[in-house]
Amino acid sequence: MVELKDFRIFSDLKDKELDKLREGVRVINYGRGEIIFQEGAPAFGFYLIFDGMVKLVKRSMRAKSQILKIVGPGEILGETTLFDKGSHNAYAKTLDLVTVGFIERGDFFYFLERHPKTIFRIYERLSEELKAFQNKLAERSYSSSKERLARLILHLGNSGVELSRAELAEMAGVSSKTAIRTLSELESRGIIAIESRKIKILREPYLQKIVEPSQSGLNPNLII
Repeated sequence: MVELKDFRIFSDLKDKELDKLREGVRVINYGRGEIIFQEGAPAFGFYLIFDGMVKLVKRSMRAKSQILKIVGPGEILGETTLFDKGSHNAYAKTLDLVTVGFIERGDFFYFLERHPKTIFRIYERLSEELKAFQNKLAERSYSSSKERLARLILHLGNSGVELSRAELAEMAGVSSKTAIRTLSELESRGIIAIESRKIKILREPYLQKIVEPSQSGLNPNLII
């Protein structure tokens, strides 16, 4: 489990400043498969992930789902509504046991007025995530389904996150049929091993070879 000092957006704060911030953090524990916030619900603040992994999912009008990202310890959630005071445009659901810290918007803004350096850290974090989403969008126009799945498998293999085949398809932006076929091929060739929902990488150099190098520089606990 990480602490406040481990969050990159708070890296400029001193111990006394962290203690002051801690006063406004409400710690909440969730079980596996619980909803942290619903799509369309009003947002009153944002969340710090202290432990566990959470997926952010967008639903379409036709009830199709798209996993936008997976966040883990040291990352933040619900930050996109922090400055516009809008509603959540996706829902957040836990993948395992999760501990978060909720900070109310008003309390956080009061803190930012006295510690403006944190604002630049937040903008830096948002900028990096935006570039990662742009890269992913571009990747869908020129990368094969196999390459997209390979990149995702590499990320998941390092994080220990377990996803179903349907969830892998959602996140990679491919059909379930394509995901199942590609995973079966990789397994039959001894590239990966699949036990239940867990993917074990057996030949990482092969996956690295078919994936175009990424320069995202994101926290390993942020998977996009």
